[in-house]
Amino acid sequence: MQPRRPTPTALSAFRWTLMRAVGAVAVAALVVVHVVLLPSATTAPDAQELPQEREIGYRWKTSELRWMQEFAPPQLPKLPISAQKVGSSKGDYDLAKLWKSSSNGNFLQCVAPSSSYLPPLHSRGFLLVHTNGGLNQMRAGISDMVAVARLIDATLVIPRLDKRSFWHDSSNFSNVFDEEHFIHALANDVKVVKKIPKELTPTTTAVIHFRSWSGVDYYQNEILPMWDNHLVIKAAKSDSRLANNNLPADIQKLRCRAFFQALRFAPRIEALGKLLVERMRSYGPFIALHLRYEKDMLAFSGCTYGLSPIESDELARIRENVSYWKIKEIVAQDQRAKGYCPLTPKEVAIFISSLGYPPSTPIYIAAGSIYGGSSHLADLESRFPILLSKEKLASAQELEPFKHYASQMAALDYIVSLESDVFIPSYSGNMARAVEGHRRFLGHQKTIKPDRKALVRLFDKINRGSLREGRKLSNIIGEIHKRRQGSPRKRKGPATGTKGMERFRTEEVFYENPLPDCLCQQQP
Repeated sequence: MQPRRPTPTALSAFRWTLMRAVGAVAVAALVVVHVVLLPSATTAPDAQELPQEREIGYRWKTSELRWMQEFAPPQLPKLPISAQKVGSSKGDYDLAKLWKSSSNGNFLQCVAPSSSYLPPLHSRGFLLVHTNGGLNQMRAGISDMVAVARLIDATLVIPRLDKRSFWHDSSNFSNVFDEEHFIHALANDVKVVKKIPKELTPTTTAVIHFRSWSGVDYYQNEILPMWDNHLVIKAAKSDSRLANNNLPADIQKLRCRAFFQALRFAPRIEALGKLLVERMRSYGPFIALHLRYEKDMLAFSGCTYGLSPIESDELARIRENVSYWKIKEIVAQDQRAKGYCPLTPKEVAIFISSLGYPPSTPIYIAAGSIYGGSSHLADLESRFPILLSKEKLASAQELEPFKHYASQMAALDYIVSLESDVFIPSYSGNMARAVEGHRRFLGHQKTIKPDRKALVRLFDKINRGSLREGRKLSNIIGEIHKRRQGSPRKRKGPATGTKGMERFRTEEVFYENPLPDCLCQQQP
């Protein structure tokens, strides 16, 4: 018996049913892709769920971020991120080890004053402070002046920020720092007021250039008696006015409380800084690179390696025209050979690669405008394409309130650098020292300090062709920097053979390493 063929009507019904089934499957697939699999506009494609909120200086409030979230966030680069193994320079090296901090040696913060330390009982006059320098130079100076106010029984007037330096930043104290927090945080140390009383006339003021790197004897024997004739003492400059070592323990702890706790950034700066950190974390663990390759740094240091003759001439003219940059004639080759120059972007790229970090490593550039722009960043970006900055992470609207103020922009970089998984400075300036010290204070978080003098010799060998990038270079650089990653150590004293004031100049900066004064080792 022959099988019956389906009628045309039956075929049509079957085809219609099949088409409906295929359509339903396609719609379901689209829903899964768009709803479940695709990330939001602000999340990298392979990003994991953001970690729980971390404190940058105090606990965040939702309302403090609300004004930022009203703007559309930028479209962040969407690049694949490998989280398994590093490149061939280290072989199959465990990536997790690259992000792991050294042991903190059980050192914990200990900044509470001693039992004999009393709140300020009286004030003999007002200390008026004019800060100088960039953001972190001013922060260190302000913290020193808090301690000085305590030493000379003064009421501290909210400091005036530097408006005349290279950056011409018109910010006031309250534009950069949380003024109310600063006043209340130091209430048991010194009395702080916003202004001096109107009835005090200029004739009652003594303008003093406090002697650099001075100890208690100087302030108590030479400055304290000045209250007999004056009601206001004005510090013309604030930087490096206290010795790094050999001060009373309570004064050293006060410096730490002022620098690391009282000088909190203004709420809107903290809010955007936290947002930048969260956006960086959407790429996974990241390096904050303080790339000190800006015009002012290169002009000040006289470092011209890798620059064109036109660029070198421009920097020389800038240096000659800045009155307070004392050294005008500089031999650039000597500066570089001694390790006094910031690493170039290309040198930084070789350094980070040789440490074992793969090309997929997210890097945050903590810096102002890089001199020469993209032309000098090309070598770094070609090796590490996930190269981000506040200008790339934040929208134009988010940055608008800050972009004309160098100190406020630097504060954003400071916050991201402080919170990064690894911090690498290309130069040991005020920012690098402050961040390193703060990361030590918070638990010795990983900070890799390049040995620039040793690295320059290696880079010159590469340029001459006597050394190649690869395993040998990686082993050499790794060995040099094995003990330069932020592990606990006591603050360094003066360099061997130095005398007089030069001894104080060569000491490690107090805020770069607050151990032993503000960190105590807890017994296991």
